[in-house]
Amino acid sequence: MNVKPVPTLDERINDIRMRTAEIVNEDILPNERRLWPSREGRELPERDRSEAHELRAQVQERVRKAGLWAPHLPTEYGGMGLDFLAHAYMNEVLAYAMGAAKLFGVVAPNSGNQKILVKYGTDEQKRKWLLPLVDGTMESGFSMTEPENAGSDPRSLTTTATRDGDHWVINGHKWFTSNGIDADFFIVMCRVVDGTGELGRSGQMAQIIVPTSVKGVNVVRGIGIWGRSSSDHCEVVYDDVRVPIENILGNVGDGHQAAQDRLGAGRVYHCMNSVGQMWRAFDLMVERATQREVHGGLLKDKQFIQGFIADSYQDIQAARLMTIHTAEKVDRNDVSARTDISAIKVFVPAAYERVVDRAIQVWGAAGITNDLPLAAMYQGARTLRLADGPDEVHRILIAKHVLHRYESGEGWDFGN
Repeated sequence: MNVKPVPTLDERINDIRMRTAEIVNEDILPNERRLWPSREGRELPERDRSEAHELRAQVQERVRKAGLWAPHLPTEYGGMGLDFLAHAYMNEVLAYAMGAAKLFGVVAPNSGNQKILVKYGTDEQKRKWLLPLVDGTMESGFSMTEPENAGSDPRSLTTTATRDGDHWVINGHKWFTSNGIDADFFIVMCRVVDGTGELGRSGQMAQIIVPTSVKGVNVVRGIGIWGRSSSDHCEVVYDDVRVPIENILGNVGDGHQAAQDRLGAGRVYHCMNSVGQMWRAFDLMVERATQREVHGGLLKDKQFIQGFIADSYQDIQAARLMTIHTAEKVDRNDVSARTDISAIKVFVPAAYERVVDRAIQVWGAAGITNDLPLAAMYQGARTLRLADGPDEVHRILIAKHVLHRYESGEGWDFGN
């Protein structure tokens, strides 16, 4: 990955980017297939699994020694304590190599759950759930989406947490619960039924910690996606699940805001991840074009391929600049960032999909094999157009924000 200091960035962020790129280039890219051999979809002999585990541990140790571990966490929990903008710039570099984020301590959904626990968790909840997540002795999942209700409309969620003395009794049907196979606990989005009103108004949303070992937590299946028979995104039925009152994160009514805290920042990070992966796909495409001979000449000399290179360059530059502009707004708590977040959520995954599609076309049949990361990128790009809110919802939000500005007597200021 060709990474040099950005003249407009401060020295600290440039240093983080350069040191991250050094590990990506020296330790991860040359060893991608050894680090993640299971991506090839075959049963691995014990020797290969052990070698991969040992190699990942070695890279993680170098990351820790470099002070680049867990950029999303405060320093008191063993992380880097990065501000939003620095983290976004770091993500761009991390995403270039498949699986690199995990080697730097950023593993979804654990990383998102860690941030929610940091913000909303009590001291006891942090001791019991956050610290084991940080040290790797526990796994977690996030359980929000429901098959019977539109994920784009959180008001439609019907999973309930009914207060019964000192317990919540949870009933509902979820799916696409992330990390559902290995999780030791889920953070579950529920609609609270509580006549006492002690913790907040009944009917509002809350996020509640639910250990997966509790009676009534039924993991039905790992949902098959993209032609695979199973995945770690699970269908879960909660049948009279009882957990203590103190398992609530924050108060009744905080659930929706906690989800937005997670999703708003996550959308920007996902877009910077997409930029990093577009960068990798672009490099692979140009590499192929400069080396592959066809019909008496190199691909790079064919006008179709030159068009692909030009179009992908434009897509990446536009996606990157839009995302950085949005990250800068979020970093300074600019409320107008809502419009920009929706804009990048629509534009960047679509650009990502186009860039990877062109790279696959240039590589031909090799582009859809497991020998290259392009097929996995393509699936990820298409999935992002649904994840964290479908395109259509975000386009509606953009239009509403713009129209509201005009209806209030202002025009839109594209300079700010």
